[in-house]
Amino acid sequence: MQYLKRGKPNSEKSRDAADVSEIVAATLERIESGGDDAVRELSVKFDNWSPPSFRLSETEIEYLIGKLTGQELHDIRYAQEQIRNFARIQRDSMHDVEVETMPGVILGHRNIPVQSVGCYIPGGKFPLVAAAHMSVSTADVAGVPRIAAATPPVKGEPNAAVIAAIHFGGAHEIYMLGGIQAVGALALGTESIPPVDMLVGPGNAFVAEAKRQLFGRVGIDLFAGPTETMVIADDTVDAELCATDLLGQAEHGFDSPAVLVTNSRALAEATMLEVERLLKILPTAKTASVSWRDYGEVILCGDYGEMLSVANEIASEHVQVMTDRDDWFLEHMVNYGALFLGPRTNVSNGDKVIGTNHTLPTKRAGRYTGGLWVGKFLKTHSYQKILTDEAAVFVGEYCSRLCVLEGFAGHAEQANIRLRRYGGLNIPYGGAAAYRESGG
Repeated sequence: MQYLKRGKPNSEKSRDAADVSEIVAATLERIESGGDDAVRELSVKFDNWSPPSFRLSETEIEYLIGKLTGQELHDIRYAQEQIRNFARIQRDSMHDVEVETMPGVILGHRNIPVQSVGCYIPGGKFPLVAAAHMSVSTADVAGVPRIAAATPPVKGEPNAAVIAAIHFGGAHEIYMLGGIQAVGALALGTESIPPVDMLVGPGNAFVAEAKRQLFGRVGIDLFAGPTETMVIADDTVDAELCATDLLGQAEHGFDSPAVLVTNSRALAEATMLEVERLLKILPTAKTASVSWRDYGEVILCGDYGEMLSVANEIASEHVQVMTDRDDWFLEHMVNYGALFLGPRTNVSNGDKVIGTNHTLPTKRAGRYTGGLWVGKFLKTHSYQKILTDEAAVFVGEYCSRLCVLEGFAGHAEQANIRLRRYGGLNIPYGGAAAYRESGG
């Protein structure tokens, strides 16, 4: 393996993260103690936004939707239906279960929706219309009873397309709030914003860090960092395709890693030249060029096995595979956010319209979690039921002995009282140890 291009050293990335952490901690403390007043001050400071109410009324929502053209509304609804359709298929794959594991013993589980979810839809450089589909619509398919969405104003006003997507997605509340103040208010609650049980959705480094610090107070979808993309390619594709797919994600921000993994030196070198050519004409080159300079990498591997090993180690958010053995990578890749297989496929399809969810694990989190999906909004809760005296005694005898084995006398008595009542066994209170030693 050989790096033909490296990104910023990890030590510099760590320093940046530490600075963000301190700012977020202080801001969340301010929101928790100051409530609505603190949220308003932060909104004015960062977004120059201080409406009479941060929550949009039905009249305001309908007015904003009315600003969109018929084609824009059609496209939003079409994309949303693709995400909903796949989410429904995923939901249908999750079943409640109930089974009699032995005579008289019933075990089961139920999939119960999280009761309130806060969905953050970023604004920043780009109003992320698609982010509303991915979080709000998916939560709606899961059956979440209360969906509160927050999104910042864009250029001093609500973005009509984002609001339409949030509304069509099924949000019950829409707040015009961005950044730490949005996720902080949703998680901690204020005088006017009831707290939620879970936070989901992408955001900048400050939003991601706020979610990390709030985890435990509320649930979160995943620890999300800057957008990442990896292209795994061999000489069956050309440099223009590889460079386009790398820069297509590098434009997200100044810290969006874009990595080429290949076994072709000719393709690697040609792609680096093609990236430089495209940066001269790409409208978002001001952002993408910094990401490529500081976070872009080109890794030359000896064979496909090494390409696979490198890809699994990096565990990138988006992995675009364009080789003569795409299905082999599908079979053997184990660490990633989402796979995009073949030259006809691309990450933008997944980001916007094809139906899979674009909120995905970053910073190697693909080693232990997948991305946002309908199942993230469902909690699987088990239950148990014993129907007969015989079953109560049969299980209780094992339970009593195992509790004593661990030294839990009180636990043992939970079993013993049932042995006395339903089995007629003569076990005195506190006699669990003797019961065990007697071979009972």
